[in-house]
Amino acid sequence: MRLHHSLLPLFTLITTACSGFGNAPYQKCEGSVWATTYHITYRSHRPLDDSIIHVMRQVEMSLSPFTDSSTVSRINNGVSVSTDTLFRRIFLASKEVNKLSHGAFDPTVAPLVNLWGFGYRNTGIPPTDAMIDSALTLVGIDRCHIIADTIVRPTPHTEFNFSAITKGYGCDLIGEMLRRNGCTDYMVEIGGEMAVSGANPRGDRWHVMVDAPIESDTSVIHSRMAVIAITDVGVATSGNYRNFRQEEHGKVWHTIDPVTGRPAHPHILSATVVAPSAMLADALATACMAMPLDQAVDMIERTPAAAAMFVQPADSTYRITRTSRFPELLP
Repeated sequence: MRLHHSLLPLFTLITTACSGFGNAPYQKCEGSVWATTYHITYRSHRPLDDSIIHVMRQVEMSLSPFTDSSTVSRINNGVSVSTDTLFRRIFLASKEVNKLSHGAFDPTVAPLVNLWGFGYRNTGIPPTDAMIDSALTLVGIDRCHIIADTIVRPTPHTEFNFSAITKGYGCDLIGEMLRRNGCTDYMVEIGGEMAVSGANPRGDRWHVMVDAPIESDTSVIHSRMAVIAITDVGVATSGNYRNFRQEEHGKVWHTIDPVTGRPAHPHILSATVVAPSAMLADALATACMAMPLDQAVDMIERTPAAAAMFVQPADSTYRITRTSRFPELLP
């Protein structure tokens, strides 16, 4: 599964002129965070940039495995077993998607991701079967629990890395902050994951472009494959085609199967998921990458109000499969 948060955006907002709509103008807030970029557009009489940055800082101090003083790092390093509100919320969501995906989504797969060189603590050594088997004994969010505010793990060496769901969660939290400040028309995008609400500056639903899966491990190539119009949902794309490593025996993909402990077979090039929250869309899209197409479609169809578009390789091009609730593609 994807647990490396430097994955660059897999789809891009189609921008429109930001003239005022209604009683308030549209504001913009853009920058870099968590080794990626963010673009936020919202309708408000006053700028809320400081509040947006504050929310991002809260997420970082709770969930970033790259920040030694964060809650998740303190837990991983055995300094503390106490959780905070953000940790508890994303932990429970992860448990839900782990169950929905029959284990394909599992934030405790971090030791395996590190072994394969895609994590936050890489060994730089090709993993042996013995190393993989040893790391597998540490994996299993279904064996983890929170009692009061204390995390209970199956082993002291079980680690958490919520990077495969954190960007979506951050989008939701910023959206919630905007709503508390009276903003109901907004688009929050962090590293390609989005939470959208209300109307865009033209008074229409938000138009989102989904990139074609053009393979490149050195640069981001944006090429329009489809456009959808959405609002009041979260949307996320996960894919293997921009995060892999070329080795002598072939490509090693960044999606690690928590069941086998090895890179998942790239049955699906990319999965774009629309769901009630960006956090759920983010986690479901990640889970899809570690599953065969039929299992991924079944999971999405079983998840209330969720929909997905899958891209698979087909000869020299690709083919698209959409689930029943996925939005219509715009011309």
